[in-house]
Amino acid sequence: MSHFPIFADLRDRAVLLAGAGKVAERKAQSLLDAGAKVRVVAKTLNFQFQKWADEGEIIWLGGEFCEEQLDDVFLITAATSDHAFNRRIFDAAEARGKLCNTVDTANLCSFIVPALVDRGPLKIAVSSGGTSPVLARKWRQIIETLVPLHTGRMAEIAGKWRSHIKSRIEGTENRRRFWENLFDSRFSALTAQGDTEAAETELTAQLENFAPTRGEVVLAGAGPGDAGLLTLHALQAVQAADAVFYDALVSDGIMAMVRKDAEKISVGKRAGLHHVQQEETNRLLVEYAQKGLRVVRLKGGDPFVFGRGGEEAQVLKQAGIPYRIIPGITAALGATAYAGIPLTHRGCAQSALFVTGHSKHDGSEPDWRTLALSKQTLVVYMGTLKAAEITEKLIAHGRSADTPVAVISNGTLPEQSVLSGRLKNLPELAEKAPRPALMVIGEVAALREELKWFGERGRT
Repeated sequence: MSHFPIFADLRDRAVLLAGAGKVAERKAQSLLDAGAKVRVVAKTLNFQFQKWADEGEIIWLGGEFCEEQLDDVFLITAATSDHAFNRRIFDAAEARGKLCNTVDTANLCSFIVPALVDRGPLKIAVSSGGTSPVLARKWRQIIETLVPLHTGRMAEIAGKWRSHIKSRIEGTENRRRFWENLFDSRFSALTAQGDTEAAETELTAQLENFAPTRGEVVLAGAGPGDAGLLTLHALQAVQAADAVFYDALVSDGIMAMVRKDAEKISVGKRAGLHHVQQEETNRLLVEYAQKGLRVVRLKGGDPFVFGRGGEEAQVLKQAGIPYRIIPGITAALGATAYAGIPLTHRGCAQSALFVTGHSKHDGSEPDWRTLALSKQTLVVYMGTLKAAEITEKLIAHGRSADTPVAVISNGTLPEQSVLSGRLKNLPELAEKAPRPALMVIGEVAALREELKWFGERGRT
């Protein structure tokens, strides 16, 4: 993020505006609406600027700019057609540590004026960081259609009652839940109807009947990495969560969607590295939920596919903690699709098996004869460290050494890589592949060359 989003309080603050044409007029109107004391540098004033000057709304400093005019202003806007003049103002602002925006000239801006959705006290800003103002305005128009006109009035009522609610309801999480429930209730409809008195009566009733709710845990699948593959339910869960326990395989793009003020606790597990023990994760889930918090256990892929979601659900059940399960796209589905490898294909594979390269069991051997059957796809999670053993066993039980294979790393992400070859070469491919990686064994792996569509198309 190249720009830090911020709303500035301009009430009764001096602002210097260079220019008095149509573009500058729009800027001046916004500054005046924000309560700024606008000082204008321009050789001539258009009709509106002259009217403002006559009415005392602005102060006209004349047409000559001198650097001392910046000494006691809060920020500067340059809106003239004279590039050299705009450059001079920007350089002077930089020398004095003053924020300056030059209209339609990104390299002469130390702050950006965003496209704005204005709903009274509620304002939603959209910015492209100066790269494409037209695109920002386009999305502002889209967002504006989604925000009801009465939203600002709801914000005004909330502001009026905020201190009272804070004195009546203890705990930030409980107050947040009260407001969330209120805004989703009949209160919204009453406000939309313009019946403020009835809306405040509804607010009072809900306040009187409010009781802190019990905590809950959501076991949610984050999918294989691409944030676009996160389900709607999972997105809603992480945006409502008070605390999120996340795995190492959850991508940065998905973590960026978590509510900003939520507590984020890493309980990631990667082979060979330090990680939080599962028993400690179980204990923390129960502890946080018992505090009344909304907890999300966010797992790469699907929580019930080699994700220990079943174990965690059992612990929550035994502790009497309410929980929900939100499935995710497991790596065997997502990573293979992005690699251009269908799990099944008429004539190549009529079945697919998902297996893990390591697991807690009683020491008995896997059914290698079943795993080695032809005309099926074998997808191995967490198996690169045992690739040599897996290869040896499969060949020994009848799988052809020339069976096509693929090793997928960072599946669905921009840095996705796929190494293709034959079963006899699998140990070497697994050694080369970035970890963690998914191993795909079966005739369908040969279709990648024809069907690849995402990422590093030239890599084989």
